Amino acid sequence: MRALVKAKAEPGIWMEERPVPEIGPDDVLVKVRKTGICGTDIHIYNWDDWAQKTVPVPMITGHEYAGEIVAVGADVRNLRVGQRVSGEGHVVGMKSRASRAGKYHLDPDTKGIGVNLPGAFAEYVRIPAFNIVPLPDSIDDDIGAILDPLGNAVHTALSFDIVGEDVLITGAGPIGIMGAAVARHVGARHVVITDLNADRLNLAAEVADVVPVNVATEDLRTAMDRLGMREGFDVGLEMSGAPAALDQMIDHMVMGGRIALLGVPARPFIFDLGKVVFKMITLKGIYGREMFETWHKMLAMLESGLDVRKVITRRMRAEDYAEAFERAAGGEAGKIVLEW
Repeated sequence: MRALVKAKAEPGIWMEERPVPEIGPDDVLVKVRKTGICGTDIHIYNWDDWAQKTVPVPMITGHEYAGEIVAVGADVRNLRVGQRVSGEGHVVGMKSRASRAGKYHLDPDTKGIGVNLPGAFAEYVRIPAFNIVPLPDSIDDDIGAILDPLGNAVHTALSFDIVGEDVLITGAGPIGIMGAAVARHVGARHVVITDLNADRLNLAAEVADVVPVNVATEDLRTAMDRLGMREGFDVGLEMSGAPAALDQMIDHMVMGGRIALLGVPARPFIFDLGKVVFKMITLKGIYGREMFETWHKMLAMLESGLDVRKVITRRMRAEDYAEAFERAAGGEAGKIVLEW
């Protein structure tokens, strides 16, 4: 089969011929139809410090996918050949206190498909049956291929009660934009999203009913005044990983505000914890999705009107992977979906 492989410990990614995976009794084999390029894939493509410490070489990459089951293991129940599926990219160890209590997203032995385990940038991928999520007929393969990052956005946006609240989102990448759409869908009052990239802010305004603010040219307080906001934001969703963005968010929160942190800084930074203490702000770290409550809720929202389709800005053939990765690494505003 064709597969995109991190074949060398250097920047780049390569299309190679690899054996079709053999499955075990608790696995399924998925014929991949479409995949999404993720920020994690770009870290691996660029071969940055995180990737060098984390990813064994060679490794088939990719973890955002939609496809069809073509084989099931001997012990697999409730899944069948021919089902359209996506799935959870975090494979848990099942031995920890958290996983034994059903809190799978807190399992410390988690491994990532396409990071530590062979991934979905291929014609076929082996997935534990436990991780498989069947796709309703109403959700096509394009959306199925970006459910993993949409799940990040849903997990982050639903971490706190946002009904009737004013929400600030820092970082208008695809996950930030989808988080904004989720916040509006579930009933936030004002949703403001900030970035320095005009293209991403324009895309955010196309995808969701939000207020985009380019903090390079407009003061956030001015935007708040236009909206009639007097005290500050009730909930913050930090999606950028930029220290300056988090600092700005804290400064514009209400007393007792709540912040969910999904963005990962490139390196440690100096942080004024005093502002968090004196404003009595709650900080909550977010990683991945809650298994499998996040999946249930995002599928339900998609079926009840949540529309994030416009966040996909380019569809390309897998053979054109070099251009696709170049565009993604160069900061393409939206998601790129590869067709296999």
